[in-house]
Amino acid sequence: MPQQSLPSEKVVIYVDSREMHTRIVDILRKQCDLREKQLAVADFLLSDRVGCERKTVSDFLQSIVDGRLFKQLVELKEGFEKPLLIIEGDSLFEQRNIHENAINGALASIAIEFSIPMIWTKNQMETAHLLLAIAKREQLGSSATVSIRGQKRVRSENEEQEFLVAGLPGINTVHAKRLLEHFGTPEKLFSAHESELKKLHGIGNKKARRIRQLLERTYEKSILE
Repeated sequence: MPQQSLPSEKVVIYVDSREMHTRIVDILRKQCDLREKQLAVADFLLSDRVGCERKTVSDFLQSIVDGRLFKQLVELKEGFEKPLLIIEGDSLFEQRNIHENAINGALASIAIEFSIPMIWTKNQMETAHLLLAIAKREQLGSSATVSIRGQKRVRSENEEQEFLVAGLPGINTVHAKRLLEHFGTPEKLFSAHESELKKLHGIGNKKARRIRQLLERTYEKSILE
């Protein structure tokens, strides 16, 4: 595929330090202002509102197995107005001994419950071209900039409530939404009995018991105070 020439004004892309060994970096460095940074969330920052997590097929499958995937998606969703997940490579259902139901369940959760767009690329070159195209669309011809986020974006009151509830043990944003939809307010949720909590899908006996233990536990004053 012939490469298109860029406008004289180059876009800025921040890349996480852990991605510096990839061919993507070599490609982007020639075509944009690529800046290395240890990022708390995402692998690439393409604008103030777009953060992108890149996963090879093997890493995507491993992150399902070890539980990293949904933690990363929660952080991505909370950190950016327009989060994006790139899955790079082929043979998603053939590389590891993971049941296809688990893979399909993860894909469905990303698309439906997290509402995070997924884009598939064949290799690192395709990924680099896609990242550059999105960054150009976000930055050139507009007042948009790219900055390292020192704080989360301003949340709506609904999002603040979700963030509050997601701080409970074993509870992610998806669980938080279900709990709030069921109980109506954080106050009612925090006063709910263990038997009420474990009725909800995804909140079993262990999580319900741990939530109640934490809410009822007396706070111990820090020795540093």
